[in-house]
Amino acid sequence: MTISERNRLDEEASPYLLQHADNPVNWQPWDDEALALAREHDVPIFLSIGYAACHWCHVMEDESFADEEVASALNEGFVPIKVDREERPDVDSLYMTICQLVTQRGGWPLSAWLTPDGRPFYVGTYFPKEPRRGMPGFLELLRKLRESWETDREAIEERADQWAAAIEDEVESVPEPGERPGSETLSDAAGAALRASDREHGGFGKGGPKFPQPARLHLLARAYDRTGRESYLAVLREALDAMSDRGLYDHVGGGFHRYATDREWIVPHFEKMLYDNAEIPRALLAGHAFTGEERYARVVEETIEFLDRELSHPGGGFYSTLDAQSLPPGADEDAHQEEGAFYVWTPGEVDELLSEDADLVRERYGIVEGGNFEGKTVLTLSRSVSGLAEEYGTGEENVRERLEGARGRLFEAREERPRPARDEKVLAGWNGLAISMLAEAGLALDPGHAERAVEALSFCRERLWDAERRELSRRFKDGDVRIDGYLDDYAFLACGAFDCYRATGGLSHLAFALDLARVIEERFWDGGERTIYFTGEGGESLVARPQERHDRSTPSSLGVAADVLLSLSAFAPNEGFEEVVEGVLSTQGSRIRASPLEHATLALVADRFENGSLELTVAAEELPKDWRERLGREYLPDLLLAPRPPTEEGLAEWLQVLDLEEAPPVWAGRGARDGEPTVYACRSFTCSPPTHDIAEAFDWADEFDA
Repeated sequence: MTISERNRLDEEASPYLLQHADNPVNWQPWDDEALALAREHDVPIFLSIGYAACHWCHVMEDESFADEEVASALNEGFVPIKVDREERPDVDSLYMTICQLVTQRGGWPLSAWLTPDGRPFYVGTYFPKEPRRGMPGFLELLRKLRESWETDREAIEERADQWAAAIEDEVESVPEPGERPGSETLSDAAGAALRASDREHGGFGKGGPKFPQPARLHLLARAYDRTGRESYLAVLREALDAMSDRGLYDHVGGGFHRYATDREWIVPHFEKMLYDNAEIPRALLAGHAFTGEERYARVVEETIEFLDRELSHPGGGFYSTLDAQSLPPGADEDAHQEEGAFYVWTPGEVDELLSEDADLVRERYGIVEGGNFEGKTVLTLSRSVSGLAEEYGTGEENVRERLEGARGRLFEAREERPRPARDEKVLAGWNGLAISMLAEAGLALDPGHAERAVEALSFCRERLWDAERRELSRRFKDGDVRIDGYLDDYAFLACGAFDCYRATGGLSHLAFALDLARVIEERFWDGGERTIYFTGEGGESLVARPQERHDRSTPSSLGVAADVLLSLSAFAPNEGFEEVVEGVLSTQGSRIRASPLEHATLALVADRFENGSLELTVAAEELPKDWRERLGREYLPDLLLAPRPPTEEGLAEWLQVLDLEEAPPVWAGRGARDGEPTVYACRSFTCSPPTHDIAEAFDWADEFDA
């Protein structure tokens, strides 16, 4: 007898859940009906969490969830629940926490067995159907857990209590307020990054897999800017070079894969995530500002082209992911999909396409017989242009032109291959990250990127923001809007809106950022505990109310929220934003000091809170072109760029729109002089004279810092 009558995932919009709608497993979504079913029948919940582009999620589906024998065991003994981690990061965070605590590892698919009230008692990740390589078989595991539930319930309940308490202690508990991290925070964090770095192959850790870790790169960049210590810049460059030159980067179509499976960054997991293609380019922009390396800028431009071409919604927002798997070239539609099939090459394929340039391309990208991945080659930059020019007896410019032409032909040929599936959810938070990157690229590279950022911001504001109720939804899919926004949605999108204001001077963007910040303060900030929770007050009750302190695949939402509140406190100084940031740093200070790399975003906020910002108030109708170009050449991690109207009449209109009673100090009395664009520089409560030359403002700031 089955407990749940049918698979209910056909009612969902999530592409990941819909992938499982035809399974013989009677999957339920995470909702009141499913949880009530477990309570009614007093049976465990089997919770499976994954996402559409997850390779091992597909493997476990093929081996187990599409299998009638496994389905029967699940349907008869459990309430099976499927969760898309991208839609429900709160659920994922709680059970991933206990998986990491118990098994010392994590990842997706996440497999957890829960009591009917949601307390976990067994957890793991991928399980094969039958035992293999020391892993228990999923089918036998189901039988044993069902038997234990029926015969040893007391032991299961005791373990569930212990694990629920461990989750609460790890994600919900808040230390007593103490001393905020001080001026040593940045040097401590950067020193930890140096110790964790792989000086041979780049990045962090002495083995595989290798993850991008952008927040750590920003720590190194800021520390180098502060101290001039060359080792900080060297480790930053080594990581950027490894990610840009080897298999993590798609050398044909642009954009970054999820992570590298090996220490050398050669073979990636091939899924492409929106957040990676937002955060890695931001680190590259920092590297470009320091080094002037045009290839860093080129990779950013190519990644933006990839986002526009392959992850753009027609209305302006960005989709979530591209799958790792697709059909091999020339395969029948019913053939088995293979990981990386869209991206890898053989020498024969290159020879057939390129004729006289084939040898050059094969040497440039390391394309050899046998390859580096399952008989084929993931492209890497294996030979330098200068080395190839010398070998072929020609100039470097000729080599570049031939390689670029060949790359175009490879791209055209690849476009004819079966494409990886695309998860077309538009997530507020992930779009916020992309918007921030594009706005930053608009200042650093091309103003058109800021215009694209505004398009995406407008999409999110129009479709996901309910201005009357002051509520942000997390997900848009085919016109369907669902799921109350989490802290990352509000914080990342607020940051994106603020960055659009900085890049364009648009009043509506600043107003939206303030709207989102006010909701963060009202619904996510707990003044008694002095922290910002991941879920809003009054949201669904889970086994714990999580905080997201750590940087994982995306930045810490607690850190980003604190950062954007700190920025916005300059524009709304009477709304308590700065007090919220101070409270967060006082309760999280001990954690930041103890493990700064795991709290890299919070460490960056602590550093800016301690050292203050460089304020540049620009009074002008628009940012002059030469000013924009100068800003684009500078590395300014602590810059608070504050455009305002040139006249007091214009400023009064702004204040009315922003619901501010008086001009904040960052704007007050700082209008345009002599009818010309005027800039004011301030640091540590000291200001420069107004000037019409932005170079003078920077000279003043440099002298002040010296």
